[in-house]
Amino acid sequence: MDTPSILISGAGIGGPVAASRLAAAGWNATVIERVEHLRDDGQNVDVRGTGREVLRRMGLDDAVRAHHTSETGQAFLDADGGVYASFPAGAEDADTSPTADLEILRGQLARLLYDHSSAAAQYVFGDRITALHDDGHGVDVEFAHGAARRFDAVVIAEGSRSRTRELAFGESGLRELGLVFAYATIPRTSHDDRRWRIHAPGGGRLVHLRPDNVGTTRAMLTLRTDVRGLDRLDHDDVRAVLRATFADVGWQTPRILAALEHAPLYLDQVAQIHLPTWHRGRIALLGDSAWSAGPFGTGTTNALTGAYVLAGELGRTPGDIAAAFTRYETVLRPQTDRAQSFVMPRIAHPRSKWQRRLLHGGLRALAGPLGNALNRVRTTAPPVDTITLPDYPSRTATRR
Repeated sequence: MDTPSILISGAGIGGPVAASRLAAAGWNATVIERVEHLRDDGQNVDVRGTGREVLRRMGLDDAVRAHHTSETGQAFLDADGGVYASFPAGAEDADTSPTADLEILRGQLARLLYDHSSAAAQYVFGDRITALHDDGHGVDVEFAHGAARRFDAVVIAEGSRSRTRELAFGESGLRELGLVFAYATIPRTSHDDRRWRIHAPGGGRLVHLRPDNVGTTRAMLTLRTDVRGLDRLDHDDVRAVLRATFADVGWQTPRILAALEHAPLYLDQVAQIHLPTWHRGRIALLGDSAWSAGPFGTGTTNALTGAYVLAGELGRTPGDIAAAFTRYETVLRPQTDRAQSFVMPRIAHPRSKWQRRLLHGGLRALAGPLGNALNRVRTTAPPVDTITLPDYPSRTATRR
């Protein structure tokens, strides 16, 4: 039997994991990424539950931990910087704190996963898929720049607004959540500490500052809004909107707005993806392009888990790709469906004074004995260990 071949579109988190595991299972894996180089940017992400177990099985847990941002917990502050609720970081993987015991910058995690897989898989940067033709026996793929190629299977491991998904599935499955997250990297000052600090001024806005491990500070400006299309604005217009929207907010907000002039900036119009199936013929979806739940603590874990399960099922039956894709979806759906129900409630971005008072009172309660009791029964934890991770033996050792 010829060695099966697979094309994976997206070199973020899920794509490199799938490539590494598939290469270990005897596949020829190619990863294509539309940007010219590996993206080392990104904000803090946490890894919990089944995602941590995937890293352990790949032998990467210690390497990831060595890049810990050292965030010590989460604190909610008033306009003068006074703390009215705080939550320490989790001490172990099972803890329910908003700050996991393993926090890492997304770009650093992506680099580790790329380095782990690049000796076993082929990477093509600066190109993208423009057409997919599945004839039932293979998939003919056309590219914006490279020559057309044929693969036994294709995996689309892109973001929630993936254009390639629509080429293959004809629908986006997009469900807007009415939240906008703006991420920036700003200079660190002596006023910054190792906590994730949040100020809720009202008007549907939150201001966040988080530590990193490279000498800067990660800032977020988040907004509850019904306006659509903000993510399609250019950077100058995004800066103008953020300055106008947060102009009257105190605490560290003026410092963040001033830093936007030169800060790396990314804006996400938050959406979920709801599709009846993640696979069609020999083409499957992975990660946010399949099940995006939003930036609420489950995305990285489910990308790692999904890639591991997808590769494991394809390794079991390389000659029956449709059956492998079906099993992958059957195994993973319970966890991703639960993740999509774990959405930051609208009250977390209070608009009115009474909503703000309700948020402050609720946070104070959660930071006290009531919150400790809820955490013990894990009612406030992101759903990151809903499934039992299958054990998939490798046919060959990954070439390093």
